Amino acid sequence: MMNILANDGISPSGLKALKEAGHNVTTDFIEADKLEAYINDNKVDGVLVRSATKIRQELMDSCPTLKFVGRGGVGMDNIDVQYGRDKGLTIFNTPSASSQSVAELVMGHLFSLSRSVHASNRTMPVEGAVEFKSLKKAYGKGVELRGKTLGILGFGRIGRSLASYALGCGMKVIATDLHASNGIVELEINGDIISVDCPLISMEDLLKESDMISLHTPAQADGRAVIGEDQFKRMKQGAFLINAARGGIVDEDALLRALDSGKLSGAALDVFVGEPNPRIDVLSHPAISLTPHTGAATSEAQDRIGLELASQIAEIAST
Repeated sequence: MMNILANDGISPSGLKALKEAGHNVTTDFIEADKLEAYINDNKVDGVLVRSATKIRQELMDSCPTLKFVGRGGVGMDNIDVQYGRDKGLTIFNTPSASSQSVAELVMGHLFSLSRSVHASNRTMPVEGAVEFKSLKKAYGKGVELRGKTLGILGFGRIGRSLASYALGCGMKVIATDLHASNGIVELEINGDIISVDCPLISMEDLLKESDMISLHTPAQADGRAVIGEDQFKRMKQGAFLINAARGGIVDEDALLRALDSGKLSGAALDVFVGEPNPRIDVLSHPAISLTPHTGAATSEAQDRIGLELASQIAEIAST
């Protein structure tokens, strides 16, 4: 039996699996300045987090009972992963559990941007009753996704899941990824499996060729943006950019300039610099479709995440 703190919560299915295995699980959120004392006072063996709680080396050094840290989700930039592993802690995430949910959210943003749904939803409640005809004209210049080129930067599980949806919409998919050995994507259609080989190209070529670009890369170790002024200059005139990966991989100042100049027709952000307090000028920009970091926020994904966490903890407990 282990004492586990699920500081950012865990799905009912995951909680049930852990309790049935005999573990003592607490789901109370402990503030950062009280976390060390709580772990030590309660002899916590493992902490489960999502994106809100940060587990840094100082906390690891101060909590001798800590044996593992589990991240419900993919990105682990809120955890000092290598430091923890060097100390002998088990650090793990759930890389496959949320891929479909994130991909579907990106597709939602693509549909929203292509038909100005995000902008229409902002203005219709305020102006629709008296400006219906002018709004119809303003939002009557949409584009179809079919036939457009989607560039995916980062072709892991989420990137490939997104590719399967985009291919199903009739889009051409290209990708760039330094670690991918191939661009094979499998689509299941009415029980049949179809394999499609998406071209893997350089990032520079992807920026030039894509009508729409979706980012699925981790935060950089040095904190620099992956997409900044130079990258925006290389994109097609009128392109769309979607970031559902990590805040900070897009230079938000450069993004706003690209939107204001017309270089980009629109952008979609699910992640932001400075979460949970993103910039007001980013939130209020009319050409940006917004969601509050909800890429994995489906009941199905949370169930899979909870069960995957429980499965990995079972392996730890058995060793």
